[in-house]
Amino acid sequence: MSKKKKSAAKKPGVRREKLARRGLMFVLSSPSGAGKTTLTRLLVQKEENIELSISVTTRKRRPSEVEGVHYFFLTREEFEKLRDAGGLLEWAEVHGNYYGTPAKLVEKTIARGKDILFDIDYQGTRQLYKKAASDVVSIFILPPSIAEMKRRIRRRAAEDEMTIKKRLETAKQELPRWKEYDYVVINDDLDAAFADIHSILQAERMKRVHKTSVAAFAKKLQAKL
Repeated sequence: MSKKKKSAAKKPGVRREKLARRGLMFVLSSPSGAGKTTLTRLLVQKEENIELSISVTTRKRRPSEVEGVHYFFLTREEFEKLRDAGGLLEWAEVHGNYYGTPAKLVEKTIARGKDILFDIDYQGTRQLYKKAASDVVSIFILPPSIAEMKRRIRRRAAEDEMTIKKRLETAKQELPRWKEYDYVVINDDLDAAFADIHSILQAERMKRVHKTSVAAFAKKLQAKL
């Protein structure tokens, strides 16, 4: 950068005012084999103002898991009490165990302008829209082809044919759900798919509905005219 450009960039009195905003509930969903888990991990690693939603579960804690980092572990009675009191944004029973998203924790986070990333299926996404539609932005990740999707599923940690078959059956039910989402990204190239998702996040952050202080800022500008 030239000296002239440097001086222009530092010109006194020219400063962008940082506007407060409400955080987003940023949802990524996909059928198995579309690469959602990898994209979720990349987004958390590379994006500063977003964190992964931590669920509550009745599943028994594994030795490698940390309370409040991987999950919040509850008894079945505690979970049902929280659910029945309206304390969960979304929940589901999977293989005999309950999983859900604690509402108070999410609200506290987005109220201070921090975005929360959800790695959930279409059923969980529906529940989020019912509870907090104005805060939700959803993206459905599609694989580039069925052949590639099958290849990715088989490439994962060794699974028997029965498990693979179940994953494919579930994917068959999930694929048509793309119509229920705000955006669709085809993951034919990981870097390109990540760039698309990041662009969507940036654009949604700039929307007026997510700016909590735009009205006051605009009023202040008008007063100086």
